[in-house]
Amino acid sequence: MDILSKIPKEGFLKTTVEKREDLNSQQRIQLIRRGNEFFNDGNVEMARKIFLTLGYRDGITRLGDFYYERGKPLEALKMYREANNRVKSDEMIMRMAQVIKKWLE
Repeated sequence: MDILSKIPKEGFLKTTVEKREDLNSQQRIQLIRRGNEFFNDGNVEMARKIFLTLGYRDGITRLGDFYYERGKPLEALKMYREANNRVKSDEMIMRMAQVIKKWLE
């Protein structure tokens, strides 16, 4: 059975960051590879759906980097927080705090 054929045409809905128990490791690996292909081909939204559904933290962090590089710091922060990447999320929070501090001065 090809697990990719089970992807709904409207995509996935994120329900949790934890690994899905109904996928075996081979299916999970296959979906992660597919998500990486989508990401590398520029289909970031489909990659995002897969990475978030699987709770694939490395992919979610790459999404954060992608959004940050394109001037979308809030989306980047959401992804870093979702990936539990404290280093990058704390850095973003500090930068945002500095901006707010400057505005208040």
